[in-house]
Amino acid sequence: MTTRTEHWNKIFSTKSDPELGWYEKDVAQTTKFMDEMQTTESSTVFLPGAGTSALVDELLARGHTLILNDISDQALNTLKNRVGTSDRLRWLHHDISKPLPDDTPQAHIWIDRAVLHFLLSEEDIQGYFANLQSGISPGGYALLAEFSTTGARKCAGLKLHQYSIDEMAGRMGPAFELVMHEDYTYTNPFGDPRPYIYALFKKNGG
Repeated sequence: MTTRTEHWNKIFSTKSDPELGWYEKDVAQTTKFMDEMQTTESSTVFLPGAGTSALVDELLARGHTLILNDISDQALNTLKNRVGTSDRLRWLHHDISKPLPDDTPQAHIWIDRAVLHFLLSEEDIQGYFANLQSGISPGGYALLAEFSTTGARKCAGLKLHQYSIDEMAGRMGPAFELVMHEDYTYTNPFGDPRPYIYALFKKNGG
């Protein structure tokens, strides 16, 4: 049976960025939500599925420190070859549904574009949210961008868990306040519409 890492390594080793169904050259939809956050250049950003995203380049240009996680070491190596190494970058090859390493620092911002919806079992989903809830510092933010209930049922050959804003808010729990949300239709590189839901939450305290 193919493991998650093997599945994603095969994709990232055989396809260029524009051939990826989730490739996004323009990251303005994400930065629009970031502009609603109270952040500084020194804010640390955690990407639970960094992949080879152009968002990494934008966050570096903004001066942030990044924790770049992915289940695919192939994706991380490709990304590292593109952006280089820096003391503002921490690389983490990890299954985000499993507890994060004890030495993982808290982040002020958590940005998930199209990662959470690949987790199907309740155990994996709860594991993800446990990492999110503990991985963000008080007063920090979580931006979740996942396939909505009107979105596709599969991506990258895998079934998906579609999300409503009510389910997102319920799983975030009482420590997080919903700041804003938006339905957004992303057009993938093949011209196909993909309905997403974007939701920004703020953690109490701080």
